[in-house]
Amino acid sequence: MIEWDAATIKDFQTTLLDWFDHEGRDLPWRHDHEPYHVWVSEIMLQQTQVQTVIPYYQRFMALFPTVADLAAAPESQLLKAWEGLGYYSRVRNMQRCAKQLLTDYDGQWPQTAAELTELIGIGPYTAGAIASIAFNEPVPAVDGNAYRVFSRLLKIDADIAKPQTRAVFERVISQIISQERPGDFNQAIMDLGSSYMTARQPDTAHSPVKRFNQAYLDGDELAYPVKTKKPRPKPVAYVAVLAKMQDQWLMTKRPSNGMLANLWTVPLIPIADLDLDDDYQPEELVTAVENYFKREYQLQLTAHYLTGRPVTHTFTHQKWTIQGLSGQVGLSDLAYFAGQTFTLIERQKLPMPKVQEKIFARYSID
Repeated sequence: MIEWDAATIKDFQTTLLDWFDHEGRDLPWRHDHEPYHVWVSEIMLQQTQVQTVIPYYQRFMALFPTVADLAAAPESQLLKAWEGLGYYSRVRNMQRCAKQLLTDYDGQWPQTAAELTELIGIGPYTAGAIASIAFNEPVPAVDGNAYRVFSRLLKIDADIAKPQTRAVFERVISQIISQERPGDFNQAIMDLGSSYMTARQPDTAHSPVKRFNQAYLDGDELAYPVKTKKPRPKPVAYVAVLAKMQDQWLMTKRPSNGMLANLWTVPLIPIADLDLDDDYQPEELVTAVENYFKREYQLQLTAHYLTGRPVTHTFTHQKWTIQGLSGQVGLSDLAYFAGQTFTLIERQKLPMPKVQEKIFARYSID
């Protein structure tokens, strides 16, 4: 790792902030420095691209313009507003945090990163972003962009997959961050990392800070940041049963804890629960699912195998492969699904995960 002297640090700050003043992205949450707006945007931007977030942010702020509105919202409304962004624990923690702010802080935001990390769902990065942007505290906001930018600028070879590496970057960036404009500095690093200093196809030749980029000057910038590979997600196979009773769909609400908590899907059955051989045939799957419905739900299902590629969906630790079946149930005992049958219009109002949207899109059944 190389180190900069005070003159180089000042030169870098000036170059970066001049560029940001003229070329920084015009994003709706940057129109003011309200901590609530910064917080909502930063939580949404975790694991999600900026262009995807913009319409979600605008709808979310229209529905929940204040911390109090967010705290009072029904969970079903929150989940519907978040539908498609994934990682639903984020919005649940946001509501818990909003309630904490009202209860423990009289609705006022703490103004330092250290205090902000006491709030539910706010980690070091989000705390740094809020504290620097909303309250002008000169603290770093270390995310993937910061890791990439500073590892290349300074050839930091610490493995960013290791938790202890964050402290290395926080220490380095704390020495370089602008004391007068820390929020703009952190946002400029975000913009730099998403434009000229991207992960796979950087455009460093046109970067405003290319003369500071030691990895680029040495011809090995793609070697940075150093990161050991994560294990591959565990494969899990499901069958999705797109079943109707007359004009109503059978839907199930997921449990209140675990993956996709409190979201609605069609019945999803792990194929491992169906006692099938590895080389099962389509008709064997149909029979096994019909028997499963009769055994578990006391429901007579007439099912049909849906052709075409199965749906795939990757979560952090699992990769789902989902085979679809269509089906009809009679007017017999629907006790298990009481309150869980919906017309097409009603179904569209339910909060559903992205994987369910993919199932409906793949099999095109209305």
